[in-house]
Amino acid sequence: MPVDRELLEILACPNCKTPVRLVNNSQGLKCDKCRRVYPIKDDIPVMLIDEATVDPE
Repeated sequence: MPVDRELLEILACPNCKTPVRLVNNSQGLKCDKCRRVYPIKDDIPVMLIDEATVDPE
């Protein structure tokens, strides 16, 4: 089951407080400002800075 659209509308990057968007075939949430990608595990977004990776693009 994918992440709910209503949830996506309210989620924000915990680092810089900007909106995130789905990436990697709905397997992550990316912040375009700081380029962090937060994983989605078992259909639950893991919005922890320590769990995020930084996308070079």
